[in-house]
Amino acid sequence: MTQMEAAKKGIFTKEMEIVSKDECIKKEVLIKLIAEGKIVIPCNINHKNIYPKAVGKNTKTKVNVNLGVSEDCCDYEKELEKAKKAIEYGTDAIMDLSTFGDTKTFRKNLINNCKTMIGTVPMYDAVAKLGKNIKDMTVDELFNVVEEHCENGIDFITVHAGLNRSCIDRLKNKERMTKIVSRGGSILFQWMIQNNKENPFYEYFDRLLEICYKYDVTLSLGDGLRPGSIYDSTDAPQIQELIILGELTKRAWNKNVQVIIEGPGHIPMHEIATNMQLEKKLCYEAPFYVLGPIVTDIAPGYDHITAAIGGAIAALNGADFLCYVTPAEHLRLPDLNDMKEGIMASRIAGHAADISKGIPNSIEWDYQMGKFRGKLDWKGMFDNCLDKEKAKEYRKSSKPIEEEVCTMCGDLCPMKRCNDII
Repeated sequence: MTQMEAAKKGIFTKEMEIVSKDECIKKEVLIKLIAEGKIVIPCNINHKNIYPKAVGKNTKTKVNVNLGVSEDCCDYEKELEKAKKAIEYGTDAIMDLSTFGDTKTFRKNLINNCKTMIGTVPMYDAVAKLGKNIKDMTVDELFNVVEEHCENGIDFITVHAGLNRSCIDRLKNKERMTKIVSRGGSILFQWMIQNNKENPFYEYFDRLLEICYKYDVTLSLGDGLRPGSIYDSTDAPQIQELIILGELTKRAWNKNVQVIIEGPGHIPMHEIATNMQLEKKLCYEAPFYVLGPIVTDIAPGYDHITAAIGGAIAALNGADFLCYVTPAEHLRLPDLNDMKEGIMASRIAGHAADISKGIPNSIEWDYQMGKFRGKLDWKGMFDNCLDKEKAKEYRKSSKPIEEEVCTMCGDLCPMKRCNDII
């Protein structure tokens, strides 16, 4: 029985109980939202050590970290270390996007060592695992890779099932600056064109749902036609695919399979709210998972900032799940420091939105920090920091004459003066 099926039957699972406490959501409200598909708990029955978390309406904005190896950078030990550090830095989810080498062993290591929810894109692994030309992959081989990931214990999988022939026709009629920037989408696109066939995950969608239902894997419906530049944002191919994802969402819910919708991409700030509203309308308020969105294309090396700006606006307007973006985006595989910068930027964006949305216990964290600042309680401030180690390093690097203050104001510290007078 999946979490959605249990909710429809009024069963309060142990996973729901944990989520209810963590999110301060009443039992009956949580059951209703899960049954309606507005909240998901990605929790594979074979991921035995997982700590369940919710993604969706009235819950804290969650953050995902992408990692994994490529042919150019194939060091699984480094990626496993990144996964451990990502959890320390507060990520809610990890996606393994490996495309080379012994992916299965690494995937199992992640599942066995991580209490966070784990996601993958099976289409990536098909390239690594099958070792053949994309054109020559069979439908059965592709579905076998999907089932292997689910059997291993993966909690959510990205499948670009909405990228069908009608979307491709729409793409051909639109002069896109960046064409297809989704790696999984481009692989499927090549397979479809070279074989002159429909997307197998669209054509045999019920087969995909059977696998997801069997292991209670949340289906993250990928946006193969997400805009890769703000020039292409909110165009016909993107919206065409979103419409199809909404249709597939209904079919998944009828089979008691939980669904997340993936979204853009590169979107200028003034279009973000519109994109969030479109998703919620066309996909019936299914949880929305966004990459960034990146709000300007001119800042390679700083895309964790462009994405945090977009992520905060997106989360405020309905996005539920932020895929982090690092300073290395568009440039190289991120290292540990890149990963940390990306996580912190996305966590700040999500938290800022949660305050404005009135998510329980969000603003209280800031109230505590304000109280410690007002008292010049440095220990309290550090203990309350998002990244206490970085804050300590900055203070240690420039010591004031008076220990009570900092070197920005020194003896002119307004907090100190007010505290001495009042």
